[in-house]
Amino acid sequence: MDGMALKFPSFKFLNPNTSTIRSPPLLRKFSSSSSSLPVSASGTTLREAGPASNSVSLGQLTRPDFPILHQKINNGSNLVYLDNAATSQKPISVLKALQDYYESYNSNVHRGIHYLSAKATEKYEQAREKIAAFINAEESREIVFTRNATEAINLVAYTWGFANLKSGDEVLLTIAEHHSAIVPWQFVAQKTGAVLKFVNLNEDEVPDVLQLKEMISSKTKLVVVHHISNTLASSLPIEDIVHWAHAVEAKVLVDACQSVPHMPVDVRDLDADFLVASSHKMCGPTGVGFLYGKSDILSTMPPFLGGGEMISDVFLDHSTYAEPPSRFEAGTPAIGEAIGLGAAIDYLQGIGMQKIHEYEMELANYLYENLSTVPNIRIYGPKPSKGVNRAALCSFNVKNIHPTDLATFLDQQHGVAIRSGHHCAQPLHRYLGINASARASLYFYNTKEDVDYFIQALNDTVSFFDSFK
Repeated sequence: MDGMALKFPSFKFLNPNTSTIRSPPLLRKFSSSSSSLPVSASGTTLREAGPASNSVSLGQLTRPDFPILHQKINNGSNLVYLDNAATSQKPISVLKALQDYYESYNSNVHRGIHYLSAKATEKYEQAREKIAAFINAEESREIVFTRNATEAINLVAYTWGFANLKSGDEVLLTIAEHHSAIVPWQFVAQKTGAVLKFVNLNEDEVPDVLQLKEMISSKTKLVVVHHISNTLASSLPIEDIVHWAHAVEAKVLVDACQSVPHMPVDVRDLDADFLVASSHKMCGPTGVGFLYGKSDILSTMPPFLGGGEMISDVFLDHSTYAEPPSRFEAGTPAIGEAIGLGAAIDYLQGIGMQKIHEYEMELANYLYENLSTVPNIRIYGPKPSKGVNRAALCSFNVKNIHPTDLATFLDQQHGVAIRSGHHCAQPLHRYLGINASARASLYFYNTKEDVDYFIQALNDTVSFFDSFK
């Protein structure tokens, strides 16, 4: 257990020594007429707004498109959602795309000639094309729909991994990887005799890239790395890692769950062999994600699951298989969810990924600087500097206060949603000498006012617990 979540009583004044904390404003109410392109209150799209809109932040411009953010919770506080590394909220254009599918053209894909099936198939395949364009894949058949990034990694492990790894081969990872990037390769190693090797952190609490380079050898067959850490907020130089790995003919799988939603990602520039991401972290629905794989590699991989859709011909004693990506998409897929992901990509591209990245870098520095002022706090990962850009998240602990207690009190007394626990990174937490941490993570619809309120609420929470010492 990470800690017990307690239900605290509601106090009108939590700390008599602090002034009343005011929730950030809800801003204007969401308008159901919003289009897939984010608009300001004047109706100007963000792409049109340009420099003249600098007085209004990207967060203020886009918040109206997210109806879930405009509510009061618990004791009447406005919701302040800072758990975006776990999942993002959904704009109305995505919600409408899902509703439109189920109301207007719900049908199975690829298996019917009638109008509804043809339209569903068209929209489903358009979503695949949108993903390919979004990450600059060479062709849409390099995109495989999965349930999530976890399934995408398992797909590679059970197909490419079992077909290519043997006893003594090495898979290189870092200790900062998400469990979904570690556990599947443990399965493969147990059955093939392959060896998992792990890169530690350097003094800046970033995976040691120099150690990684030194550990790559002729025995290395696969390198599995994150692009952005969901706990340390650090980034890895994927292009360099790919270059080193390819020099010994090893493949590279990139966990891009924390990068694809937040910055431009070009798979051709990265040159990675595999890349995975999840819809729900990039304004899309849950239940769908994708695997990018180079077409020449995907074509050599055996099927992952057996059933309909993934076959070419079925006989009583054997079957032949479809070409990728159909080979890896057995059964009825998450059609509405894939279409919703396509709508989410339309929305993100309407803003511009570079614009999102630049705004979030500003938020990241603001969060780190202000969080650093909280007494007895320990923030994990690198300090921001001219040469180090942190992602817009901070994992932290406050001395002698369990992170779950912090998160519970922030939620129940202040309406602030953060995460507590090991963030699916137990090996990393053990390396840091802790069992759990608290994490605040931002997205482009967050504002500096959200950060200000969070810091005030956190200081009040710390004072509350300190009053019992």
